[in-house]
Amino acid sequence: MTVARQRWRRVRRLAFHAFLVLVAFLLLRYARSVDWAEVGATLAGYGPGTLAVAIGITLASYLLYSGYDLAAKRYAHHDLPAPKVMGIAMVAYAFSLNVGALFGGAGFRYRLYSHAGLGLGTISRVVAFSIGTNWMGYLLLGGALFASGRVLPPPDWPVTGERLPWLGAAMLVAVVVYLVACRVTHGRVFHMRGHHFRLPSVPLALLQLALAATNWALMAALLFVLMPSGIAYTAVLGALLIAAVASAIAHIPAGIGVLEAVFIALLGHEVPQPQMLAALLAYRACYYLGPLVVAIAGYALLESRRRARPHDAAESG
Repeated sequence: MTVARQRWRRVRRLAFHAFLVLVAFLLLRYARSVDWAEVGATLAGYGPGTLAVAIGITLASYLLYSGYDLAAKRYAHHDLPAPKVMGIAMVAYAFSLNVGALFGGAGFRYRLYSHAGLGLGTISRVVAFSIGTNWMGYLLLGGALFASGRVLPPPDWPVTGERLPWLGAAMLVAVVVYLVACRVTHGRVFHMRGHHFRLPSVPLALLQLALAATNWALMAALLFVLMPSGIAYTAVLGALLIAAVASAIAHIPAGIGVLEAVFIALLGHEVPQPQMLAALLAYRACYYLGPLVVAIAGYALLESRRRARPHDAAESG
């Protein structure tokens, strides 16, 4: 191994350790901002049936999200086993939700997929496809909901109730343009600043839309189950979709405070604030914190197996 490669490996190792320190810092800051006593009291107030449904929806959503990477496997033409792909996707998803898409979703995908044997170009295609899947499904579901006129933003919001249907229509047009582009340019490779990419086939693009739109709907269903009775599912879905964009713009890990602010602004007139915050804390516990604990254990298992392989190979040699 050349001196340059040894230095590069050291730089990569130091960079990853710095990344882990940053993740730990973000998680610590996140944990300190949560009222754990209220989380416990809120969860204790839900019946076993409600918690079972909430856990079931969470599991279904994470499994569905892993379908993004399974579809990306077909798009990027790699041959990793489906269970490994699903495991990597769900670990990355949990970290993405809690520490951000760049450090969590993309960072952990690059590390875990590279250790599984994929090249940088293939991993980049998987990451781009998964991100694209998530937001194309958002455009489809959000566009249909906003165009229906069933979401009424507060009076002081930049997008008024009269303009929101037009925004929804524009989102649906973007989806149609995407599908047409997939049909017209199928098989064509585009080159941009040293990167090469192509749009998926129309069937694969339709699968993207179905997977992501259903996943967003499941996330709203989880919140709806935890909310007090009397609130409409479409209202919860609309608030969640608006909060997702607000959180992405704010770049705050886990959308701390952003999710709560949007829900209180949109639905505070329908649900008392203490009950609203309690439901959102329960949602974070079910969809963010619980899966994060599992993801940390899963990541540690994947890393331990990776480190054990060279040792086992040396012993067998």
